[in-house]
Amino acid sequence: MSARSALVYGASGELLDVYQPQGEPVGTVLLWHGRGPRERDVLGALAGEAAARGLLVLVPDWRPDATDAGWTQLRESVAFLRGRAAEWGGDPDRAVLAGWSLGARAAAAVVLREDALGEAGAGWRPAALVGIAGNYLTSHDPRMGPPAVEDLAGTRRVPVPVRLVHGADDPVVGADNSRAFAAALERSDWPVELALPPTDHAGVVMTEFVPELGRCRALLTGHAREGGLATARALEEAALSARS
Repeated sequence: MSARSALVYGASGELLDVYQPQGEPVGTVLLWHGRGPRERDVLGALAGEAAARGLLVLVPDWRPDATDAGWTQLRESVAFLRGRAAEWGGDPDRAVLAGWSLGARAAAAVVLREDALGEAGAGWRPAALVGIAGNYLTSHDPRMGPPAVEDLAGTRRVPVPVRLVHGADDPVVGADNSRAFAAALERSDWPVELALPPTDHAGVVMTEFVPELGRCRALLTGHAREGGLATARALEEAALSARS
């Protein structure tokens, strides 16, 4: 695995890291972090594990604290994926869109809403979705749009494979969010799989929250390792399903 760090990916000037596998990628993933602005580093351990499994993983910074809740950067990251992923052997037309926490809510919106990406999404849609510890049931920021369950109820989009991963011991966003969303997807005939590893909100992306830092950092042992491996497997399985 190798990484290219701090690439400017759009007019906003935000940065993106590219994690490359050894050899030709078996799949392509665009991975969005959560509510903290510019936290692409938090997903480094998970992205590295996914790259070790043969995936090309693009991890951008984005700004949930911006006036548009970060949608400008999310759209720019999709445009970068579409325009540049092939340089590293990726296939943007069969890419997996994944997100953690607030990033999961945004990723679900892209899959379920026709207009979520605006011009950046014209003619493009993720081939699969991986939602990691997302809140799919309630909406606390109207700039992000309605909750995913409401988007699902009103969508006419063709289903794509969905994999949800949620720490069973998550005290920040309860695992019932993913249980309920998985059940709603299943009722609507969307192919969905749910994993509930015994970890928490940070552990599901192979990290721990450090209060004195006010952010998460990599943790490669214990429940966080098991949680991160479960998420890496979900990314791998989603990428393989996107190729079929």
